[in-house]
Amino acid sequence: MKALLLIAHGSNRQFSNDEIRALTDRLKDKIRDRFDYIDCVFLELAEPTIADGIKRCADEGAEKIILLPYFLSAGKHIADDIPDIVAAERTRYPHIDMQICDYLGKRPEMEDLLMRIALHYE
Repeated sequence: MKALLLIAHGSNRQFSNDEIRALTDRLKDKIRDRFDYIDCVFLELAEPTIADGIKRCADEGAEKIILLPYFLSAGKHIADDIPDIVAAERTRYPHIDMQICDYLGKRPEMEDLLMRIALHYE
């Protein structure tokens, strides 16, 4: 079984977390045939946490978990916090292959997206 977890920062503002949940639902509609389980998790300030999400995947029988950070730059959360959490979970679930994807800001497609948005408002 293959799972996808979208990792967001989390917010004290519920509507911000709900935006992430809605985005996750739209992803499910588009790629549900590629993953057996898709959900969002939060680094802090909201639930489920990354550890909670990984546990849910394990409980569902995941053999592979793709962790997709919804972050724009390589700050402390990308450089340290997320890898540290995932490393701890790898020791808890050594039988599950966990792969952390590039964060959004590292992807070359972001330049095109930013350009399209800017030109839309030109």
